[in-house]
Amino acid sequence: MVIPRIETEQHGELNCWRLTTAHAELLIAQQGAQILSYQRVGEPPLLWLSEDAIFGQGKSVRAGVPVCWPWFGNLQRNPEPVQAMYTGSEAPAHGLARTRDWQLLAADQQGEGLSVTFTLPQAQGQLPGWAHNVALTLQVELASELKLTLTSRNQGDSPVTISQALHSYFAVSDVRQVQVEGVEGLSYIETLAEWQQRQQQGALGFAGETDRIYLDTPQTLSIDDPHWQRRITLTSSGSRSAVIWNPWTERARELADMADDGWQRMLCIETANVWDDVVTLKPGASHTLGLVIGSQAL
Repeated sequence: MVIPRIETEQHGELNCWRLTTAHAELLIAQQGAQILSYQRVGEPPLLWLSEDAIFGQGKSVRAGVPVCWPWFGNLQRNPEPVQAMYTGSEAPAHGLARTRDWQLLAADQQGEGLSVTFTLPQAQGQLPGWAHNVALTLQVELASELKLTLTSRNQGDSPVTISQALHSYFAVSDVRQVQVEGVEGLSYIETLAEWQQRQQQGALGFAGETDRIYLDTPQTLSIDDPHWQRRITLTSSGSRSAVIWNPWTERARELADMADDGWQRMLCIETANVWDDVVTLKPGASHTLGLVIGSQAL
């Protein structure tokens, strides 16, 4: 029997922890509190780690679950209240949290599972250009499923508005053969066609570059992967929006940390608060963005 354990590792320039239980294994980096890989025993990986990933300081790894906070994507594409929170000169894509070292607050065994909790001390008034006091924590629970809980609590004396995402890269056998269920009939923003709003017809399959913001999403989405005979389930809380992304051929060739054919083996479904689903925290208020990742046989 495997005894649950947590071990430290170094990957390139990044300090990491490996969590191992009888059922699964997970690798998480101190930078960004970013999960890099997650795999259940006897299954293909559930989260994708790029074969050409770069483990360097100051750049998010092309893998796992980067934490996008306190804004998502291009700040200029965010609602004005989110933009107004930032006073710096250059706004990095996907916010300020994913390239900074988080602090490990707690590491606990829970039965046959493990739990680790990280915090970003700089979010309490010390992020450059973002002078707001927010207690930000990420709890990762590795048990029969993987549970992520990102909590923001406004400790300041004025309201704070954020957008955010758990930018999950899922591992698939071949993105051209999978489909996403749960989006049928939803409105979405087609970012590749001048940000037009459209409506999804049926389940979502993939035949080209995809970059869409789905609105008013249900609690559960799934990725059906017939070749691996697997359904990945995503159960979210504190979220009404999701971003679905795959770079396809030309875009993948432009990415130094992705193999030219890497797009075939990954699909991003990002549990998010974006577009009109941003979060405003009054003084003393908190918000939790949650995601549970599971899998079952088709």
